[in-house]
Amino acid sequence: MASLNDTSNLFSKLNWSRTFNAGSVLLSYYWSRLIKKPRPLGLPIAMAIEPTTSCNLRCPQCPSGLRSFSRPTGMLHEDEFRKIIDETQRHLLYLTFYFQGEPYLNPKFLDMVRYASSKNIYTTTSTNAHFLKDDVARKTVESGLDRIIISIDGTTQESYEAYRIGGQLEKVIEGTERLIYWKKKLRSRTPHVIFQFIVFRQNEHEIIEIRKLAKRIGVNELKLKTAQVYDFANSDDLLPSDHKYARYEEAAGIMRIRNKFLNHCWRLWHACVITWDGSVVPCCFDKDSKHSMGNLRDKSLKDIWYGPAYDAFRRSLFKSRKEIDICSNCSEGTKVWA
Repeated sequence: MASLNDTSNLFSKLNWSRTFNAGSVLLSYYWSRLIKKPRPLGLPIAMAIEPTTSCNLRCPQCPSGLRSFSRPTGMLHEDEFRKIIDETQRHLLYLTFYFQGEPYLNPKFLDMVRYASSKNIYTTTSTNAHFLKDDVARKTVESGLDRIIISIDGTTQESYEAYRIGGQLEKVIEGTERLIYWKKKLRSRTPHVIFQFIVFRQNEHEIIEIRKLAKRIGVNELKLKTAQVYDFANSDDLLPSDHKYARYEEAAGIMRIRNKFLNHCWRLWHACVITWDGSVVPCCFDKDSKHSMGNLRDKSLKDIWYGPAYDAFRRSLFKSRKEIDICSNCSEGTKVWA
């Protein structure tokens, strides 16, 4: 029932212009696949925008945690965010406040959520939940945020901090409880609260316990997610032993993602990612913005979306997606939720 309420909330954001745009995007995607040439119509239905690249944790398979970005780090400015929303609100249905970093570290984060919500855009974020103090939890509910994913990769401090280095499980649980409290206090149906449990070797035995914890606290949904890694040579102790929860498989002594690498990608027709400094990248697997399609500080999203860089990238997908560097670890076409 909780998931149905969330889905109903999402579809309530549709209006005539967004519905027409979504239909155009969908039809153009299948037509492009049929003729094997990019013929995009419409503008992004969904968009991810990065509040910040900063993070308080040091997760060993995360560019933010490793402080290993080759691109600039910083904070999204509220005035630039408002400009983006004003430009995209007619066609934009789904907005994710996350790419890299911890969103709550941006002091204007909830103000930006409130602004997007005022335009009746479905808003979501992902957080490690270390900053959900009582006043912040209340402001989160009041902001109109529609969905929040809370990373909780363990039911004991030992298993949790094996990956969430520098984190405190107690803070995650307390922050979630505050959020649930204010939802009830303010009689709000949002945000839809999701516990995300990435299945690693050190926590795969705790799946029954995380189900119990999620039920006790009263979150709306629990999702078990397969682990994504970048450094296979140093990841043996992270990858789960149960094949059911593995995103990768070993072939000829080499670890590779369980992906058929079909030469098309829905993401390149319906969504884009915007870094804190306005760079538009094709998807969330381009962590270092190696394939920037343009910058919103210089051009409109429409000009970038239909521009030569996007056209060339879409064409390369039809030729051989497996040869594109950021696609080598991509989950498109695989089951990333266990």
